[in-house]
This record gives sequence, structure tokens and C-alpha cells, in this order.
Amino acid sequence: GRKIAVYANSRRHAGENIDELLKARSAELGKPIQMSDALAANWSGQEETVEAKCLAHARRKFIDIERAFPIECGRALDAIAKVYRAEAETEGMSAQERLELHQARSGPVMVELREWIEEEFAERRTEPNSSLGQAFRYMLKHWEGLTRFLTVAGVPLDNNLAERALKRAVLLRKNALFYKNEHGASVGAILQSLIETCRLNGVGACEYLLTLMR
Repeated sequence: GRKIAVYANSRRHAGENIDELLKARSAELGKPIQMSDALAANWSGQEETVEAKCLAHARRKFIDIERAFPIECGRALDAIAKVYRAEAETEGMSAQERLELHQARSGPVMVELREWIEEEFAERRTEPNSSLGQAFRYMLKHWEGLTRFLTVAGVPLDNNLAERALKRAVLLRKNALFYKNEHGASVGAILQSLIETCRLNGVGACEYLLTLMR
């Protein structure tokens, strides 16, 4: 019932780090939900997970080209906005209640969006290799993962929680100019994990670490 942040500093890709983490997870718990963008290096290759793709990353592709394609991007962004408005109404709901609400409210919106994108290609109104076409193809290629929140209870819409946590690690790397050696990087990851987990649970990290050491 608590959020836990786990950082890993190593020479491996994120997906390889995820594999190492999941090896220690009890098989009795079933497949965990893995949420990320579509970058292949971020995905576990050995351990089985419920794959969910970040809707915010898909949305960003339309934001970036909205000035060039205002009508088409506006339609796609409006559909995604409806999904997030439905998400805002799920606060306090159980995972199953949230799933049912999204199936009723967001499901038809996403179906209509996909049908429209496919029609854009079929009617040759959108060039597949244009920036708009690439945004459309990204949606279609990762559709199953992007709409996983409609089929599996508890799946988030996006990866924003992890993205916010990563900003702290990137800021530390910038300020500290990396680590001197791999041991220091490993210790740094442990401390980052403790500090960020404290923050996620409303606990003072300084007080917690002092208590721990005492």
C-alpha cells in the first residue's frame, strides 16, 4: 500500500536493470505492470510483465507538431484530453471501479480515435512519412500498450511518476559530475532510493536517515 522508488546506477540498460529486479520478485504475485515509453532499451527482455505504454509520450508527439497540423493534432489532443478528464474523476475509486469507468467513458473515445487515424491513411489524407504520419504510426504501432488501462485494472495512463523521479537523478548527475567509480554509483543509488521513497510517503528523509543510522 506504499509507493517505493528504486534507483539503479550501472552500465546496463534500464530493461536489464528491471530484469535483475524482477528476478527477486515472488512468482506468486503474478505478472507486474510495467509502464514506460516505447524505447526498446527500457523494456525487460527476460521477465514477463504486463506491458503498458505511456500515453503522455504519445500526446507529446502531437504537441510538437501542432503548429504545422492544427486541425489533425487538435482532434487527437482533444481525444486524449477526454481520457485524462475521465481519469480525474477516478480519484478515490478502487482499481476495478476505475477500470469500469474508463471502459465506459474512455473506451469509445479511443476506438473512435483509432478508426479516424486508420481512415486518414486509407483515404491518403495523411502522408505516412510526414511528421503527422509518424505520430499516427506511433499510436497504431503501440496501440495495445497505450490502451492497456482499458483492459487491466490498475494500469496508469502514463509514466509521469517515474519521469518526475528521474529528474532528481539527472539533476544530481549534473551537479555532482557523475560518480568516481561503480561502487560509489551503487551507494548513490541506494541513498537516492531511500530519499525518494521517503518523499513519496511524506516522511522527512533527513530524520529517517538519522534514525536509521542511530
